[in-house]
Amino acid sequence: MADFMTETRQGSPGAPRPGTTGERPGNATTAGTGPFHGPAPAGGQEEAAALLERARVLVDPELRAAVASLPAPMRRIALYHFGWEDADGSPVAGGTGKAMRPALVLAAAGALGGPAARAAAVPAAVAVELVHNFTLLHDDVMDRDTSRRHRPTAWTVFGDADALLAGNALQALALRLLAEDPHPASGPAAARLAACVVELCAGESTDTALERRAPDEVSLEEALAMAEAKTGALLGCACALGALYAGTGEDGTTALDGFGRQVGLAFQLIDDVIGIWGDPRHTGKPVGTDLAARKKSLPVVAALTSGTPAAAELAALYGKPYVKEADTSEEIARTALAVERAGGRDWAQAEAADRMARAVQQLALAVPAPKAAGGLLALAEFATRRSG
Repeated sequence: MADFMTETRQGSPGAPRPGTTGERPGNATTAGTGPFHGPAPAGGQEEAAALLERARVLVDPELRAAVASLPAPMRRIALYHFGWEDADGSPVAGGTGKAMRPALVLAAAGALGGPAARAAAVPAAVAVELVHNFTLLHDDVMDRDTSRRHRPTAWTVFGDADALLAGNALQALALRLLAEDPHPASGPAAARLAACVVELCAGESTDTALERRAPDEVSLEEALAMAEAKTGALLGCACALGALYAGTGEDGTTALDGFGRQVGLAFQLIDDVIGIWGDPRHTGKPVGTDLAARKKSLPVVAALTSGTPAAAELAALYGKPYVKEADTSEEIARTALAVERAGGRDWAQAEAADRMARAVQQLALAVPAPKAAGGLLALAEFATRRSG
């Protein structure tokens, strides 16, 4: 764990500012690499894969049972969204995603309380996964995304209203699971998850507000705060819920929340990089959709605020109203090049490394024994060493 303790802050020798040149700290869109130099440790990737599989084995039966309790119209949409059924109700051998958030709940509980705490935390892990998928259903409607997990999004199949209602039902179902759980941590866990949902909504509101502002009116600090609320908050909450079910005190719970939040920011930074330069065969989404829609993702905001000639070119591109028919793949490629030339890609990858270093510092406060913390660190590494 000591290998990851050195921070690389913006402005330090290892973190070039947007618009400067320098060796890129790994290629976030290449399999086996991420915000750190060199290939991902094979043992860590194998451990993360095992933890994700174990989380899915523990969570899936409870998740399916929870979804089955929904009224038929919302159940149908949820079953489709999770990849368990086609639109016509036919069973399919789909997947519900990597189960990163449930795995963090269980790994945190296990690191602090052992196997018994991990087993007890399954309802919390299911609740977090339900909230995560509530946000996905709503995000797809708000962003007008037409593809998720290599299939049409729920709103394109069932309509906006029904997709939103299904998302609302998943959120309520998550809180009901915790309310019905007799574990002494379930009450504080429900309160924490509810507060997280409010923070997620606030982050979405900020994101929407930023999209309405001119390219030169958004600061990098605002964009990072928005990303923490949208992405970091739920990963932090997942870790905190695991700590609560392990009987951890406030300091340890807060530190694990901080760990998850920093991992979430690193995840979002790399996700934004993949969204611009990733391979659609791996991501399941068309490349450049955020650029075409003029989304102010973190690499874009870093590029826009770099003060470089490429930043001015990017601002001009982003200042034009979005007309889908007029945005060719050539213009998207030109926009992506402007982001890269202005330093947005390099900054995002260096900042992801910085956030991971901060995450490890928070993890050490909550779980000082490296062996016990290994699972959480492996999951964090897995999240930010994705192939795009």
